[in-house]
Amino acid sequence: MQPTIRLNHIIRSTGILMAAFFLNKILAIGRQIVIARQFGTSAEYDAFVAAFRLPDILFLLIAGGALGTAFIPILTQRLALHNESDPGGWRLASAVLNSLLLVVIGVSLLLAVFALPLVRWLVAPGFSPENQLLTANLMRLTLISTIIFSVSSLIGAMLHTRQHFVLPAVAPLVYNIGIMAGALFLAQPFGVFGLIYGAILGSLGHLLIQLPMLLKFGARYWPGFAWNDPDLRHILRLMGPRVLNIVVIQVNFVVIFNLASRLGEGNVSALDYGWDLMQMPQTIIGSAIGIVLFPTLSELAARGDIPRLRQTLAQSLRIILALSVPATVGLMALGRPIIQVMFERGEFGPDSTAAVYQSLAFWALALVAHSALEVVNRVFYAQKDTVTPLLSSLVSMVINFGLALALYQPLRAGGLALANGVAVSVEVLIMLVIAHRRLGGVEASSLAGTLLRTLLAALAMGAAIFGFNTLLPGLPPIVVAGAGGGLGLLVYLAAGLALGVQEIRLLPRLVGR
Repeated sequence: MQPTIRLNHIIRSTGILMAAFFLNKILAIGRQIVIARQFGTSAEYDAFVAAFRLPDILFLLIAGGALGTAFIPILTQRLALHNESDPGGWRLASAVLNSLLLVVIGVSLLLAVFALPLVRWLVAPGFSPENQLLTANLMRLTLISTIIFSVSSLIGAMLHTRQHFVLPAVAPLVYNIGIMAGALFLAQPFGVFGLIYGAILGSLGHLLIQLPMLLKFGARYWPGFAWNDPDLRHILRLMGPRVLNIVVIQVNFVVIFNLASRLGEGNVSALDYGWDLMQMPQTIIGSAIGIVLFPTLSELAARGDIPRLRQTLAQSLRIILALSVPATVGLMALGRPIIQVMFERGEFGPDSTAAVYQSLAFWALALVAHSALEVVNRVFYAQKDTVTPLLSSLVSMVINFGLALALYQPLRAGGLALANGVAVSVEVLIMLVIAHRRLGGVEASSLAGTLLRTLLAALAMGAAIFGFNTLLPGLPPIVVAGAGGGLGLLVYLAAGLALGVQEIRLLPRLVGR
């Protein structure tokens, strides 16, 4: 009965997260609509996008992906041992929190002091001097929200170890509401600074909404750092390669946004809008499944249950393929009317639509790889291996850098997106090969069969959308996006079932849950 119970729990939790992420993306669409009307793809919005680059890297390096992937397996193991001197692992969690704040605040102060030279030489060398100064000032304010997010993300990781996913998934909704409020009510009096003020308020809400559940689990706080705690030192050792891994990932993004800043006004914005649109299905699919699976993968790895670990990985990847392949085709076939419906108003005109669609079409090709990466790398982190993902990402960085330099001038922002997609695809394949050897297989033939069947069904979906647009030209963009998307979805489901894509049969269970 245990496998069935666990599968039901995973499906239920994944369904909850998908729903929460879907609502979050709806709010993100509303946020981007308001921002697009206010700022379009202007130099001012270029500065806003660039201002988040280094604070986001700081967050990911210390408090985001690096800490979560090291903290969750160790705390899960500590809970399994029922340490009587540390009920609930709260002493360890407090030591991690205190150390986290010390580092994040210290680095934030350094970034604030050197913000302008960092923008001039690293983040956006192609910006005008006035825009570089604006970017630096925005970055200093953004660091406030980074500090708040660092605490909030650790609280979310604590809740994940207790198999609670709802509030950490709902928290981003509050953050998006904050930015939307900044765009609606603060952009007029404060310009682009109003967006930053909204982001700070949203990050504070992101933190506060998770606290009640943490207290319900009996959270206790201990002052001090407890640097002699062996589990804390173990977390730091695991974080080392993961930090380097995130450095490599973020170097990829620094490179492509650096090159985009050299292509003229609006290209940084177009690249960012396209990334955000691709992230909508990627977050709902890849991030939701990866977040829910990680505690389970950590538990299976701790028990040494390799067959179940292999089965869980393969089944998750098949579900990701069944969802992300048609999403890729959908973005490419309906990207332009979607952009028109969402953004084309105010300062966001047809030229902006064309630039963003060119970026999105290439970002869409990276959707499958980015979604699969959310699960594949967590298999290694669950086994307390942070070195293999680091080495794979180093190969990815070299490929990304070379392709970006080769493609950014002929294909502009789209070339930069394509370079990233190819690099991440190679990274995933490398880790799958290593996982195949380590786990005694990854059910490769089954994965290949699912990929082939979903690809054929998605091509049928694309052909249906193309036929719809050809037979009924000149329809309003909202009709093309809605009716064309609905038709494409029905065709994909019918073709997928006819071709034997078994993972499609799990979708009603996800929706029902």
